[in-house]
Amino acid sequence: MTNATRYEEDVVAWASEQARLLRERRFDLLDIAHLAEEIEDVGKSEQRELTNRMALLLAHLLKWQMQPGRRGASWQITIRNQRRGILRRLQETPSLLPKLDDPDWWAGVWDDATAQAAQETGLSDFPETCLWTPNQILDPAWSPE
Repeated sequence: MTNATRYEEDVVAWASEQARLLRERRFDLLDIAHLAEEIEDVGKSEQRELTNRMALLLAHLLKWQMQPGRRGASWQITIRNQRRGILRRLQETPSLLPKLDDPDWWAGVWDDATAQAAQETGLSDFPETCLWTPNQILDPAWSPE
């Protein structure tokens, strides 16, 4: 069975074998093409996690702002947990920090956040773009009123 076939049939077994080959320095047996693809996917996964966490945080901040009568502990907990998770992710992976200055990234995150907030609230009159700065969004003491 070739490395490529193993990769296609059982990525977990393939990954274990590749790790073993790396540790044994048997570089000639490595599946370089798939290894490179998997390494790139790690970076994409980190970016997706940041995007998903930020969209969830923004959706809850929108709900907080637009539905003051429904504010509760679960929203507070989600907001706090997402802020912590985002800050931890940015600390552990500083190469993600430029995302916070990328208007295209923010547009996508905002679209995801407003779609989620609309689905959860039934509301649809959200601003076209995010009204808050990254510093406000990530500040544990700040909330939209």
